Amino acid sequence: MADETRQFTTLLPNDVLGRLERMRIRPRRRLTNRTHGEHLSGKGGTSIEFSDFRDYVAGDDLRHVDWNIFSRLHRPYVKQFRYEEQMCVVILLDASTSMTFDGKFERARQIAAAFALMGLFSLEPVSIYSCRQMGDHPAICPPCTGRASRARVFKFLEDLEGGGDFPIEAAVEAVLRRHRGRGIAIVLSDFLTFGELGRPFNLLYSAGLEVFGVQILSPTERDPELTGDLRFVDSETEVSLDISNVGELISIYQDRRRALERELDEHCRRRRGRFLSISSDDPIDWLLFDLFRRKGWLR
Repeated sequence: MADETRQFTTLLPNDVLGRLERMRIRPRRRLTNRTHGEHLSGKGGTSIEFSDFRDYVAGDDLRHVDWNIFSRLHRPYVKQFRYEEQMCVVILLDASTSMTFDGKFERARQIAAAFALMGLFSLEPVSIYSCRQMGDHPAICPPCTGRASRARVFKFLEDLEGGGDFPIEAAVEAVLRRHRGRGIAIVLSDFLTFGELGRPFNLLYSAGLEVFGVQILSPTERDPELTGDLRFVDSETEVSLDISNVGELISIYQDRRRALERELDEHCRRRRGRFLSISSDDPIDWLLFDLFRRKGWLR
């Protein structure tokens, strides 16, 4: 007999995975590709070609519940049908050195696993890109669909490592040189870059991808507590800066941090996307089952 207590992945506990399997990503616009294969709808439909069963989710059409299964198992399942369109779920993880600080990359991998699982269970093609070192190609988990792809996706995310100088704006361009298809793009980054951020958001929008931007900062980055004379060293460029007036520096820093957050939010909203800034120590279950749902990202 299989060990029912076996942990399916090191990224998320089994009880969280179980809840995620019954949840769905909620884009503002359903950007699909009518000429690129088949979109397997999470809503069911009237197509004659049956595809699969999935757990009932609140809001599903009761006409597609299989009542024969319900009578036997006392649990509702919904029939899924095959459509001649698809909605891509593209996940981009910033793997640069700044993301390796204070649990940011670990939290990014967890969020990536959660969105990937929801995409797989709604039978959307899910692809994952991780950009680490400039000059190298992104690490890629090619598009895959369905619950059978869970182990492959989790293994890819578990094996990812951070550390490099790939700025997020260049990472977006590198991903779009390889990706084709409309849908949604979940971008997980601290967005700490000297580069111009308007262009990558424009490119994502022009590629037919609705942006879900998630800024992940550490508690220290959100609210630094510093005293005395300090020397700051950029973790990616190794450029140093000596500081003597820490109090004034923190005030300037907080103004810039909030300004960056507003800029990112505006970039996303102007392109009909979404944006959230979170802390790497925010509990993962609160993020997934409270914050993202309250903000309308998930249902």
